[in-house]
Amino acid sequence: MGDDEILVGYDGSPDAATALAWALDEAGRTGQPVRLAYVFEWLTVGGWIGLGIAPGAWPDEAAREQVEQLVRRAAADAAAAHPALTVHGEVLDGPPALVLQEHSADVALLVLGSRGHGGFTGLLAGSTAVSVSTHAHCPVVVVRRDTSAATGRRVVVGVDGSECSLIALGYAVERAEQRAVPLHVVRAWAAAQWRAQGFDPNEAQAAEQTNLEESLRQWRESFPNVPVTTEVIPGNAASALVEASRDAQLVVVGTRGRGGLRGALLGSVSQQVLHHAHCPVAVVRER
Repeated sequence: MGDDEILVGYDGSPDAATALAWALDEAGRTGQPVRLAYVFEWLTVGGWIGLGIAPGAWPDEAAREQVEQLVRRAAADAAAAHPALTVHGEVLDGPPALVLQEHSADVALLVLGSRGHGGFTGLLAGSTAVSVSTHAHCPVVVVRRDTSAATGRRVVVGVDGSECSLIALGYAVERAEQRAVPLHVVRAWAAAQWRAQGFDPNEAQAAEQTNLEESLRQWRESFPNVPVTTEVIPGNAASALVEASRDAQLVVVGTRGRGGLRGALLGSVSQQVLHHAHCPVAVVRER
């Protein structure tokens, strides 16, 4: 793999096809090569040996050959439809979440569908998506089928001042420039964090706006051609981001934050954004 590649978790399901289409569209803007990866996990069963459990397996070479044919065909079709792009496919072995996390260290972006079959069963509903998005070594984009055609006019990012959210901000600015669309920055704050200092709603709002503008200063200077709008609101960060995503083509969040984005991807904020955003969601963490 190359560190400029886009890696797509692919298992032949409709959601995987949606993820692949999104990745190819992204590669069309950036010129990055695209690699499809089917993670093949052998069927196993536990057998008793003494007081312990030993795994058993029935390797099915015919099934693996079918998988390899599926990936080769999908890669060939993608390459034929996008002749300017380099598209490869491969079959990997092992637990899907762990394998994808491992290979994310060697690529620029990992793209996943929201659900699949085979190795990607229950991708947003279970632990796989949370694990991959939280521990991947590169940004992860999750594309639900009902959001794949999002044609919003902007990129949206959630910023709360934490290191992870500032990394997400940098990623979002770059995506907005590549796509030639405005950037919309959302900062949500909770009244509880101000009460200990003598709560004044107007003062709190002004302070949060000032902090946000300070976070944006270097990015405005580095990317002067990207129009930037801001939204500073008291309340729930997830609700604000989901609402902002109605007119977005991509929402970007960090893996964890503080204040309004506390525990992103480990708590309820990320879950709500992943499940309810009206466009694909990019989860960004430091390599």
